[in-house]
Amino acid sequence: MQQETEADVRSDKADATMPRKLSGFISRMGRGHQALLVLLSVLLFAVGILPLEVQRRIVNDATQGASLNAILVLVAAYLALVLSEGGIKLVLNVYRGWIGEVAIRWLRMVVIDAGERHAEGLTTVAEGIEMSIVLAEAEPVGGFVGTSISEPVLQAGVLLAVGSYMIYLQPLLALAVIAVFVPQAILVPVLQGLINQRVKTKITVMRHLSEEMVDHSSPKSPKHQAARVQRLFSTNMSIYKLKYSLNFLMNLMFQLGYAGIFALGGYYVITGKIEIGTVVAFIAGLNKVSDPWGALVDWYRDLRVTQVKYELIRDASALDQRPSSGGAN
Repeated sequence: MQQETEADVRSDKADATMPRKLSGFISRMGRGHQALLVLLSVLLFAVGILPLEVQRRIVNDATQGASLNAILVLVAAYLALVLSEGGIKLVLNVYRGWIGEVAIRWLRMVVIDAGERHAEGLTTVAEGIEMSIVLAEAEPVGGFVGTSISEPVLQAGVLLAVGSYMIYLQPLLALAVIAVFVPQAILVPVLQGLINQRVKTKITVMRHLSEEMVDHSSPKSPKHQAARVQRLFSTNMSIYKLKYSLNFLMNLMFQLGYAGIFALGGYYVITGKIEIGTVVAFIAGLNKVSDPWGALVDWYRDLRVTQVKYELIRDASALDQRPSSGGAN
């Protein structure tokens, strides 16, 4: 695997041009690898749904006087499923990390190679941008490649599987769970659009800081640099406020979902319409979908932000290759 990627890097340097869109970059890093990641993701969410049913049966058997041996068999099955799920997740995460690092290395080599091939005509401004990309900007963009396709497949698969299971057990209780996600599905794209605007501003300001630091042909302006640092501070604080406000609203919606399960589930248990194991399964189910939903939201955030960052790197890489017309402007 290591030898193959080193060969890929050498061959890519002969045609070190960045694809126009992020999707093209992801495809260039290996469609076969993405297909394997998708297969692992499907296997993971397929195995991950089974412990919910085993939990329900354990609780129901215990309350209905089943034998200890029968319960121990179910417990052993539960442990086997959990271990299998953890093992698959370990392989998936390491594989994702490897693909992400390959992409990061490719991005850095493309930028460095472009700078070396046009070193004589490279402006100090372009040098500052190149330094910023190689040291900081390439990592989040390349790292996204590992999760770009497998993450939504995995998390959406878990949501679909658990949601279908809940509807099968008790449709009305399932509606209480579904209601948790409706406000979030509306809020996330709106707030993420606002965050993206600030991320683009942040990257642009950071590049200006780098340009000023490496540009020795023009007089330094401490006031301008201080203003940029202050703008970075304000932009970051604005991003934090939007990000954590969204997190607060998402957490509130989930707690309201639990309250709905307790109220409606308790009523159904008292009236004898469902067993206590069903309520336990719903509580475990909502807990199980909270993580994949949060991960799916994080993936969407990363997608939108990475698209912005990739376009900026692509444009800067093209700028690096333009000959200087006489010093930095």
